[in-house]
Amino acid sequence: MSGSMTITGAQVWAGAERGFVDRDVAIVNGFVVDRPSSEAVTIDGSGRWVVPGLIDAHFHAYATSMDGLENERGPLSYTAINGTLRLAAALRRGFTTVRDVAGGDIGLARAIDAGMFPSPRYHFTGPALSQTGGHGDPRSQHIDVCFSHGHMCSIVDGVDNLRVAVRERLRTGAHAIKIMTSGGVFSLTDPIRLPQYSDEEIRAVVDEATRRESYVAAHAYSSEAVMHSITNGVRSIEHGNLIDVATTQAMADRGAFLVPTLAAYDAMDRRGADIGLNEVSLAKNTEVLSKGQEAVQMAHSAGVRVGFGSDLMGDLEDDQLAGVRLQVAASGVSETLRSLTEVNAELIGDARLGHLGVGAYGDAVVFDANPLDDPDVLWEQDARKLIIQAGREASLTG
Repeated sequence: MSGSMTITGAQVWAGAERGFVDRDVAIVNGFVVDRPSSEAVTIDGSGRWVVPGLIDAHFHAYATSMDGLENERGPLSYTAINGTLRLAAALRRGFTTVRDVAGGDIGLARAIDAGMFPSPRYHFTGPALSQTGGHGDPRSQHIDVCFSHGHMCSIVDGVDNLRVAVRERLRTGAHAIKIMTSGGVFSLTDPIRLPQYSDEEIRAVVDEATRRESYVAAHAYSSEAVMHSITNGVRSIEHGNLIDVATTQAMADRGAFLVPTLAAYDAMDRRGADIGLNEVSLAKNTEVLSKGQEAVQMAHSAGVRVGFGSDLMGDLEDDQLAGVRLQVAASGVSETLRSLTEVNAELIGDARLGHLGVGAYGDAVVFDANPLDDPDVLWEQDARKLIIQAGREASLTG
């Protein structure tokens, strides 16, 4: 599905330190090269601004509903087909790569690789690992049914069981491992601040992932839960709204990433009640809503590598670009562009992502306005932009 393309005379993003520079971008067979091909399609980039394809490091293709149990119990065929629509919509917004943390599987990834539908590059963890009664347990207190696993989460307790679960995910193509190490907004029975899983359980997960040259991402909100995670080897902290200054310094010292998901809280606050989000989750969301941007600012000040994620469930998925607006408000345009590109690329661990230097994937978003002067172009749904994927204008309609 790759192609060859040359963008001439454009202003091209060269990183937060240099900003935009005047240069041509030559893409041959899907990769950026130092000289164009005579057979390449040429696009006049005069008066246009080019950024690397955007990366969402906390995406959920299988989050079809605002009801956690409904997400897990429905037919996988429906969930996967719905996921193709969510992925295609993300590509239309300029996200040419996503990391699906809690869901996805090798079948969906194979369909993407075969070009069966428009999609960003896709990195999945498979179902997230949760303790009984943890954030991945979708049962409310009065529900008396067994639940062991679903499309987005699995309940796995104990060191030996966790080792097997990690090995199975990595056997079937998982990019990384997702674990739940604190309560969450969407779950019904767990206090949001309290740590989950024991030290021994987290270390077992990290040990198995590390030996396969992978890593662990942890859902965690509070300082207690984040410290519980990073001291046991977790690399990527998802959310982190309730952290303090000391915790951000500890994250920086250990080289941990923070992936904020500001869009999710804003969307649940504005739209959650109208689309049926339960009262428990609405109350929890109120606790973390105002803290997300503060956490981003503290993390930047401490030198933590801050990525970008959306974490949108059900019908809220169309608020993905609102997360860009919220992160710009917290950390500015340049740092947000860094988060959307080079930081998320470093987190995923693919040196071909997140930039437009020689050897990079030929993924880009071309804007008709300068995002540094007119940042609205980054999040306005109808902003004029051209999305390029592997050296071709992205197929957005299938």
